[in-house]
Amino acid sequence: MSVFFAAGSPITEMSAADVKAGLFSALEKLGERKKVLAVPPDFTRFHSQSGVLTELAWQYYGDRLTDVLPALGTHKAMTDSEIATMYGATPRELFRVHDWRHDVVTLGDVPGEFLYEVSEGKVDYCWPAQVNKLLRDGGHDLILSIGQVVPHEVVGMANYNKNIFVGTGGSIGIHRSHFLGAVYGMERMMGRADTPVRRVLNYASDHFATNLPIVYVQSVVGKNDAGKLVIRGLYIGDDVECFELAAALSLKVNFKMMDREIKKAVVFLDPHEFRSTWLGNKSVYRTRMALADDAELIVLAPGVHEFGEDAAIDVLIRKYGYCGTPKTLELVKEDAALAGNLSAAAHLIHGSSEGRFTIRYCPGHLTHEEIESVHFEYGDLAEYSAKYDPEKLKDGWNVVDGEEIFYISNPGLGLWAYEGRFKD
Repeated sequence: MSVFFAAGSPITEMSAADVKAGLFSALEKLGERKKVLAVPPDFTRFHSQSGVLTELAWQYYGDRLTDVLPALGTHKAMTDSEIATMYGATPRELFRVHDWRHDVVTLGDVPGEFLYEVSEGKVDYCWPAQVNKLLRDGGHDLILSIGQVVPHEVVGMANYNKNIFVGTGGSIGIHRSHFLGAVYGMERMMGRADTPVRRVLNYASDHFATNLPIVYVQSVVGKNDAGKLVIRGLYIGDDVECFELAAALSLKVNFKMMDREIKKAVVFLDPHEFRSTWLGNKSVYRTRMALADDAELIVLAPGVHEFGEDAAIDVLIRKYGYCGTPKTLELVKEDAALAGNLSAAAHLIHGSSEGRFTIRYCPGHLTHEEIESVHFEYGDLAEYSAKYDPEKLKDGWNVVDGEEIFYISNPGLGLWAYEGRFKD
């Protein structure tokens, strides 16, 4: 088990040449490989810089890179335009589509006793370690799992083996991992590398996936003083150490610990990246620990046109809305459809303020009635964008018409918490 490349700090700005040299030096240490599979994130993680790393892997391996499988999870397949935008010159014919309902194999089952232990008795189901069949049966002698380490609502810190077992996983594994994280408590999870969900994924890696030739390419991305996205760190290895190094740096780069709570926050959702509340609710997850009781969260969402990216999940969100933990747990017992789609149930918890603060969504393509039907407050996008203009606001504290607000230009890049609430 090895770390093949490790570099980064909170002030590092890796140039394109630095990134290429770091990746190529790591791949050189792996020795000759004849059939390579790349597993990068999809377009919902466009800002991760993983598209650049994937294109560089293709440049290095050429026709030995035979397959690229974006880790869609439950997301929609990427369009040709998205593939070209994210992965540059990487040949289109290399790309495969992950079908999370039908295209998976089970490597083994994490026992229910283990989940009962790590969840403090909140769940006792077993967890199937599922992956796309291409990982097990494709005959590759290298699987490059590429992605960004950043605070995450389901697993605590994104990436590492989550990219494999959730990104290329199946419906049962995805549902149960999301529900485990939700019932354990997002605020006990986010920003922590060691969580119940991570322990389950690590159990699966250690017991069922040691025969898969996986090497992890982990980036840490942040904004510099000029507001430009830069790679702060790059860690490449074949075990948990490279993830732990990246997670430690991500906490310094992506985690904003605040000395006072936010009374009003304004979050902008880039329309190219956020087109559903399934993704756009990062505005809720990533700010909830910084928001005061009775605070207002205003979400400027010009691209949002649906709730769930998956049709079945969209129906469940529209049926029940973001109703919080107690109500969702009741509904799981009452509705077989929801019980059979636990990631949707988890999302109903994730997207709720639990009655603690107001969530005002200003969507580009959903009606007043649709927004209020899922228990959000509605805001007119034109009106709120005129008052809280993303072109004029800077990340952090701003004063608008004599009122202090906290602005976030992309919730996917970080986690914000009031220090008193994070310690709870």
